[in-house]
Formats: sequence, structure tokens, C-alpha cells
Amino acid sequence: MATLSQWVSGARLRTLPIVIAPVVIGTAAALGETGTIHWFRFVLALLVGLLLQVGVNYSNDYSDGIRGTDDDRVGPLRLTGSKLTDPKNVRNVAFGCFGLAAICGLILVVVSSSWPLLLVGVAAIFAAWGYTGGKNPYGYRGLGDVYVFIFFGLVATLGTTFTQINELTLTSLWGAIGTGLIGCALLMANNVRDIPTDKEVGKITLAVRLGESNARLSYVLMLAIAILLPLLSTGTFPWLWLVLITFIPAIAPSMLMLREHELPKLVQVLKQTGMLNMVYAVLFALAIILGVWF
Repeated sequence: MATLSQWVSGARLRTLPIVIAPVVIGTAAALGETGTIHWFRFVLALLVGLLLQVGVNYSNDYSDGIRGTDDDRVGPLRLTGSKLTDPKNVRNVAFGCFGLAAICGLILVVVSSSWPLLLVGVAAIFAAWGYTGGKNPYGYRGLGDVYVFIFFGLVATLGTTFTQINELTLTSLWGAIGTGLIGCALLMANNVRDIPTDKEVGKITLAVRLGESNARLSYVLMLAIAILLPLLSTGTFPWLWLVLITFIPAIAPSMLMLREHELPKLVQVLKQTGMLNMVYAVLFALAIILGVWF
């Protein structure tokens, strides 16, 4: 039987910044329009994102494990692939997370009167499962990056802004694209590390399609575009120049991606990219707050 610490490891907590960052950015963009924050809605949006991400992680653990994709993988613990528990237990925990996310999402839609997001929420749950689950998972066809960009970039950020003020803004759009690209960069780092084993089992990720060299370069390019995008809103929020500071923590993971040839060592890039996404979000929010105050 898997221990509690192994279940926690299987949740892959290092990936959670990918959902915290867009909620912070989306809330900050709304703050810039009204000068206020609906804190209860912020907490609900955060819970939806966290539960979906943990659910996705357990769902991937289950689906990849029963397909044999994780039999010889390099990287963090996988419960199913390591045969630490019955695969059905992992699947049920994933479904439980999706169910709780749906409940929190429904409450959020009701309190914010953002009814169009009901369909978006349903789509997000089905997309979360279909990433590696089902008979024809799109994550095995190089479309996982599209999923991350849409749901953990555009939907998470713009959806948060919409639940705060029932409208969207250009500033929230630039932030959504930016954090979405950083999320894609994190996934790219993960998939570059797994290129050899993914090829063996027929998992054709975007990294496999691009080839190792181009995939590594795409990581750096995505970070650069993400950091520069908020400058498009400096006319409204001049303090958004602060987001350029994100280039500093982007140096270390970028150098690792370009120079490190031992693929197992790219695990470090995942943690660094997650933290970079949080730095990006905090600087974005700080810039908006300073714009409101001054």
C-alpha cells in the first residue's frame, strides 16, 4: 500500500504554480479595473485550479501507468507505474478531485453570476481526463501543450477576471497568454526529459515532434515572449515594466535547458520554472497594485 508521503509525491505539488499564477494574474487584472477584490471568489477560483491540477496529475499517473508509459521513466514518483497501489485507487482519487473542483466551480459561477463559465468548466474537466485518459488521448498526439495553454493560461486567467468583474480586459489577456506560455514551457521541459521513453511507447508529444534541439530552444522562446507581453499594457499600467525582472530567475532554467545533456538532470528545470511562474505572477500583481495606488 502506498504511504501518505507517496500519495503526496504522486500529486506532484511542484506543478501547482501553473494554476496559482493565472488566478493571481486574473484577479490583479480585475483589481486594476475596479480597485477592489472579491476575496471569496478568489479563493474559490484558486480551489478550482488546484483541484483540477491535482486531478490531472493523478489522472496522468493512472492512464500512463496502465499503458506502461511510466515503466522505465525518469523523474518523480508514479503510483501506478511503481505498482504502489491498485490503479483504480489512483483513478478514483483523480475523479474525486474533479468532482470537488466541479462543486467549487459551481459555487463560484453562482456567487459571481458568471453563467457562461458553466460550459467552460465542464469542458475543462473532460479535457483534464482526455489528456492521457480514454482510448485516444490527445496528450499522446502532441496536443498536451495546447491543453495547458488554453485551460491553464487563457481559461484560468480570463475566467478569474470574469468572475471578479463580469468582463474581460486586454491586460488580463496579455497576462493569460504569458502565464500560459510559461505553463507550456514547464510541460516542454518535462517532455524533453522524457523524449527517449516516450518514443519507445508511442507517446508523440510536441517535444518528440520538434526534436530535442528545437524543443529546448522553444522553452527559452516561450519564456522570453511571456515576460515581454505585459509591456503591451504599460500605457495603462506603467509599473508593468517590473515584470522584466522575471528575466533574472529565467536565466538558470534556460541555461540548463540549452546546455544540460543528461536528461534526468532536467528535473531541476521543472521546479525552477514553477517558481518563475510565481515570480511572474507576483510582479504582475504588484505592478497592478502600484498602478491603482499611484
